Amino acid sequence: MGMASQSRVRAPELAGAGWLNTGGARLGISDLRGKIVLLDFWTFCCINCLHVLDELRPLEDKYRDELVVIGVHSPKFTHERDARALAAAVERYGVDHPVVNDPDLSIWDAYAARAWPTLAVIDPNGYVVSTMAGEGHAQSLDRIVGDLVAKHRDDGTLVEGPGPHVAPKTADTLLRFPGKAIRLPGGTLMATDSARHRLVELDADGGSIVRVIGDGERGDRDGAPDVARFSEPQGLCVLPATVAARVGYELLVADTVNHRLRGVSLETGEVKTVAGTGRPWRSDVDFHAHDALATDLSSPWDLAWFDDRVVIAMAGVHQLWWFDPTTATTGVYCGTTVEGLRDGPVEEAFMAQPSGLAADGDRLWIVDSETSALRYIENERIHTVIGAGLFDFGHVDGPSAEALLQHPLGVAVTATGVVLIADTYNGALREYDPGTGEVSTLVTGLAEPSDIVPGETEPLVVESAAHRLVRPEIERRAVGGRRERVVRAATDIAPGKLTLRVVFEPANGEKFDDTFGPSTRLAVTADPPGLLADGAGDGTDLERELLIADGHEGGVLQIVAQAATCDSEAVNPACHLTRQDWGVPVRIVDGGPSTLTLMLRGAEPDDRGASND
Repeated sequence: MGMASQSRVRAPELAGAGWLNTGGARLGISDLRGKIVLLDFWTFCCINCLHVLDELRPLEDKYRDELVVIGVHSPKFTHERDARALAAAVERYGVDHPVVNDPDLSIWDAYAARAWPTLAVIDPNGYVVSTMAGEGHAQSLDRIVGDLVAKHRDDGTLVEGPGPHVAPKTADTLLRFPGKAIRLPGGTLMATDSARHRLVELDADGGSIVRVIGDGERGDRDGAPDVARFSEPQGLCVLPATVAARVGYELLVADTVNHRLRGVSLETGEVKTVAGTGRPWRSDVDFHAHDALATDLSSPWDLAWFDDRVVIAMAGVHQLWWFDPTTATTGVYCGTTVEGLRDGPVEEAFMAQPSGLAADGDRLWIVDSETSALRYIENERIHTVIGAGLFDFGHVDGPSAEALLQHPLGVAVTATGVVLIADTYNGALREYDPGTGEVSTLVTGLAEPSDIVPGETEPLVVESAAHRLVRPEIERRAVGGRRERVVRAATDIAPGKLTLRVVFEPANGEKFDDTFGPSTRLAVTADPPGLLADGAGDGTDLERELLIADGHEGGVLQIVAQAATCDSEAVNPACHLTRQDWGVPVRIVDGGPSTLTLMLRGAEPDDRGASND
């Protein structure tokens, strides 16, 4: 499955607005000659991009003298274009390689990227040799890089030794990018100190440390509070006392990057894993109960006790799951894994990176960060209160149908039933009153608020990028007029019939795997829905004929593709699932292309690493 018949492409220049993790140096393609380069096109709001950061860590360690990973930050939201916000995200998520800021998506366009994340491999001679979209490519990349190392070491074109990464200094603060917080039964607070991979119990006002759980190093280890390790923990949930007495722990933690739930004894600080295998979920959707410790999870981000069980905001697969501590079982609660905004029965819903939960009687409130939406579930149906879709956001108050948010991560309900929203990328605390249907702004100027702890008087806000919990002064005021939309270069297509083709080639040493059903899946929807007269829905073929409806100038094609493979030669073959969501803006023009091709995984270098110019 080589590239011998494929013309090589010179890697376009990395003409960004600035660099991080290089000690101030700007890097060009010529500066990287002799190294294998992996470009990771990402944006820090994107959970799939965060998955890839974690997937790349072992690869970076294995090939530390031959491989240079460069993050190309091509933002989705306005807030992500801020260089300071990007620098904070690089530290928050432990990015240990150079990052180039691409605020206007110029590098993105030069490399013809169409999805977050996209990966491009450049050989030591400066040619692009492989591209792929989505997550789940770690083993394929290992093979590609290994082959390139062998080939270019043999021909003398590989330059080995340290790369250009320069680690920045980290400030000494009480907390470091705290994610979520909760009031404990004794009145103190517990916060997830996410960038330091630990839990911190604070006094009632959040100003001083009472104790720490976790040794502060990234890892995955149960045990005593000075031994246990987490990896970027987020959500917390205090179990009802009767349940806690049965299971032996009071606090549940969403250990996000470890893809696990951890139970913590508040008396001893002992930590134990109660759900998740440590592997990210990559399977088919079912709504059955499963053994929690034998089930893969995917970036659990928040937790809430609702309907006599724990609900999990499973951000990594755009779903809600449930977990029953007493039976140690788990399963899907809401969502199909298709990223989007669709209301209705929970088993048919589209969600988009749910990141905050709050229970209020018969309602479960949710913030769906990628659709900048406030939603709730009641009687097994999901409803949207604020939010217009994947590409519309802003800062607008007023009637909820007209209001806009920007990537909210936290939600809480006051004693009076008012819903508070941590409107993260607007740096604001917002309020929705279910009685009046009105949305208003309570506080502005916050540094990436990510959670809210309601109080008898004023709430405490987790001001994540300011590394603290704060009780801000409420100054209710109306904000309106800032309506924004995700802007990316549109792809021209012809009216009428359109052939959609998703390219996927199994990695060297792999074959398609249909052990658990069809090896490939393709789901297509559109925004607006009427854009497609035919071709929407699910199927198993990675090529499909679509029919663009008359009367439209353009829109967005929302495409989800996945492919299952397994090792072809191994006695006990490992299985792999590659998956990607695309939101492709299209413009309908006479004479435009009648084929749309998307790259899930492209060709790899053959055993000789050779390609023809």
